[in-house]
Amino acid sequence: MNLTPEAVSSHEEKGFLVVKDLLSPDEVEEIREDATRLCRGKYDSENLKPVPDEMPDEEAISQYLCIHQPHHISDFMKNAVAHHGVASVLSQLIAPNVKCMQSMLFIKPPRFPGQAWHQDEVYIPTRDRSLTGAWMALDDATVENGCLWALPGSHRTGYLYSQRKHDNPLEFDGALESYGFEDKDEVPVECATGDVVFFNGYLLHRSRKNRSTRFRRVLV
Repeated sequence: MNLTPEAVSSHEEKGFLVVKDLLSPDEVEEIREDATRLCRGKYDSENLKPVPDEMPDEEAISQYLCIHQPHHISDFMKNAVAHHGVASVLSQLIAPNVKCMQSMLFIKPPRFPGQAWHQDEVYIPTRDRSLTGAWMALDDATVENGCLWALPGSHRTGYLYSQRKHDNPLEFDGALESYGFEDKDEVPVECATGDVVFFNGYLLHRSRKNRSTRFRRVLV
């Protein structure tokens, strides 16, 4: 996957870039199937308990908002986060020989909350400020079902904002929120199944509650 100079410049300017159709439909379906296996407790993990065979898959996956470090649990997920297309884009946005620092599998069932404003570099600090997220859409991500929202260009300050408890538990989960900035210029980052959103670790971003009847699954 070769990025155009315009795409690289857009990422540098805005702090995020949506690459369309980076995952094939078959790849998406295989990741979804392994996500279901994780949620059904098919792997040896003390945090993912087996569920009864008669429990429908939709009910099984609805137990979780996020599974942390799935690539430590499933060899399939380990290969998925090392996807050749994702690695190729990252090598063009950052540098060759990129490393996976963390993975997360977001299920985000209907009516589940989002996460308040934050910057990933707060949680995963890098000496060279090279942290870049790769947000692999396993479903269409829309405003209705809780897509990402971002503040374009907010990464360019090079500043990590302070955090505090938020006062909106119906909209966001229990994670702390970043504060001390104006957010009137935020934009939704809607994307289709198979798209991948790449974003700078200093970019201010959040997601809202899933108000739809659909899941919003993502591997990051």
